Amino acid sequence: MTTPDWLRQRGGELKLGSDKATWYVVVGGKPLYDLVTAPAAGKHSCGIRHTNNGQPIESKGVYASADEAFRGGLDDLKAHLGWS
Repeated sequence: MTTPDWLRQRGGELKLGSDKATWYVVVGGKPLYDLVTAPAAGKHSCGIRHTNNGQPIESKGVYASADEAFRGGLDDLKAHLGWS
């Protein structure tokens, strides 16, 4: 996965976790959010969590592939943060 422009413009980047399943949204050198895709009703969804307190961020989309679910999760995070 490549870091989307909206995140890069804010000094952020995506980093793959050591488990090879979790992606971290890193801003200022600190992992602020993690995203993990999972099977959902024969398709895929994306779980988003704030890393410092474990609070989930709502992401209800269900997608045909894990890559689409991850991109959908990033869009949900972007909307949650109010970043356009």
